Amino acid sequence: MKKGILLVNLGSPDSPNPKDVKKYLGEFLMDERVIDVPLWARNLLVKGIILNTRPKASAEAYRKIWWNEGSPLIVISERLRDKVQKQVNYPIALAMRYGSMTIKKGLQELVDKGVEEVLLIPLYPQFAMATTETILVLAEEIRKTNFPDLKISDLPAFYNKPEYIEVLSNSIKNHLEGKDFDHLLFSYHGVPERHIRKSDITKSHCKIDGSCCKTPSSAHEFCYRHQCYEVTRLVAKKLNLEAGTYSTSFQSRLGFDPWLRPYTDRTIERLGKEGIKNMAIVTPAFVSDCLETLEEIAMEGQEIFHEIGGNKFTTVPCLNDDDAWVGILANWMNEWATSETVLSE
Repeated sequence: MKKGILLVNLGSPDSPNPKDVKKYLGEFLMDERVIDVPLWARNLLVKGIILNTRPKASAEAYRKIWWNEGSPLIVISERLRDKVQKQVNYPIALAMRYGSMTIKKGLQELVDKGVEEVLLIPLYPQFAMATTETILVLAEEIRKTNFPDLKISDLPAFYNKPEYIEVLSNSIKNHLEGKDFDHLLFSYHGVPERHIRKSDITKSHCKIDGSCCKTPSSAHEFCYRHQCYEVTRLVAKKLNLEAGTYSTSFQSRLGFDPWLRPYTDRTIERLGKEGIKNMAIVTPAFVSDCLETLEEIAMEGQEIFHEIGGNKFTTVPCLNDDDAWVGILANWMNEWATSETVLSE
């Protein structure tokens, strides 16, 4: 049975033009696992309000970070695919959950090459409804409708895999070597608190308090909040960070419902007011730099920090197409390709 790999990332507008951004935002925000409210309410919020107000501002944000080659997220993901392809002997396709590089196109590319079994790799270290789950659900729908004979397995969340923690820790260490910083902030993409409770397979463990993420539970397999804090804990241990010199926060909230706290923008402001003069920030919910890292953190976050009196604001790039990260991905793929063990179906 011929095997192949499908890497899947978030996606991007085709251009920073407001028309393309509006189309992209419409697809993204109408996903029931992103804004998980009844369809009528989602239509009202997205089509009635957001798409009439947000595309212009979002397009301006995209223009700030757009590269000559195109969307940074797309370009970086393509570089990653190309570098990994050189280390494996079976075809790798790249797809996006939203936008024109669809999962259907990615699967079709592999099928056209004779692939009968696919390892789908969501490019997210942590599991979340609005990222991993929506990719897996859509991929299965497409498979049933268009490729019924195709077998698809997926790589589970890799947030706590020792080799991932190793490469992430080394990346942080290398990028901060020789740079002064008083505090390292781990900023993760936020999600509504209700997403955490909905993903709780025990239906009782996730209370989003000070202890549930630290108390062992089967719920942690699908708990985004736990997995974020665990990445921080494991990296801090690897780098021998002292208590009080690092913290965790969550960025990119939308609407008025409670989202995971503490919020990154307010944390940056608080740390500045508390006397932190040199801050470093890393974004381990992403493996590829994108709008949220290049504009929201590197530009808006830095502006907040400087306005509050901060001095140096250092951003650590995502793993992107780092050679060590490429090697890890290739190893995972080779282990799957040579093993009879099914990772997840």
